[in-house]
Amino acid sequence: MYDLDTRKRALALLAQGFSQNSVSKQTGISRAAIRSWQTRIEPLDRNHASACPRCCDLPRDPENPAAYAYLLGLYLGDGWISSSRRGVYFLRIACADAWPGLIDACAEAMQIMRPGNKVFRVQRQGCQNVTCHSKHWPCLFPQHGPGKKHDRKIAFEPWQQRIVDTHPWEFIRGLIHSDGCRITNWTTRLVGGERKRYEYPRYFFTNKSDDIRKLFSDTLTAVGVEWTTLARGSSPLNISVARRASVALMDAHVGPKH
Repeated sequence: MYDLDTRKRALALLAQGFSQNSVSKQTGISRAAIRSWQTRIEPLDRNHASACPRCCDLPRDPENPAAYAYLLGLYLGDGWISSSRRGVYFLRIACADAWPGLIDACAEAMQIMRPGNKVFRVQRQGCQNVTCHSKHWPCLFPQHGPGKKHDRKIAFEPWQQRIVDTHPWEFIRGLIHSDGCRITNWTTRLVGGERKRYEYPRYFFTNKSDDIRKLFSDTLTAVGVEWTTLARGSSPLNISVARRASVALMDAHVGPKH
């Protein structure tokens, strides 16, 4: 975790007009961390057990709903919750080694949600499982249940939908960072007798769960992104964003993995 002076220096660069991406490159700090500091600058106290906002006498939303929306997207894509004999739950999210910035962003969001619990990374072949234990993960992610996510009903609680409605791009970013990608397609055209190559970017999201794909596409529609469904064989597992204006929106708010 970064101390308060480091956080203030990063925010000072933002105040000077530098973008989050530029500040990240200058300082080596992940964009997710910088983004979260714009909401909360004080370092998290890992030695102080935090109460679960959903288990209080008066349940409330998580303190940092933007970080929650991002982590929710990651969980629905490449995350799972398992329990131990002691009644403690482990949230694990698999992040490919190819995207170190994504790994840092995932760890930061997880730590924001449970500041009193340690977040650690377990190396696997080609990926790291970003992991944190807490008794309260099922409270924060009520989609947890037996079996695979695509074999059971996945739906938001009203408080989750309220968070996603308020922070749709964070949720979209989490889903793209887990089960999505930004690629560049190309084609050739004959122009004035000369064949020229044209490249155009597009976003893909692939998930076996009909419910999760619908949560993703509904959120895209809410922010004005046009999308289409592409079938793989007979199963419509892929959602594509290819129109120029929609890709530009995605680039402005999501961007490629890093």
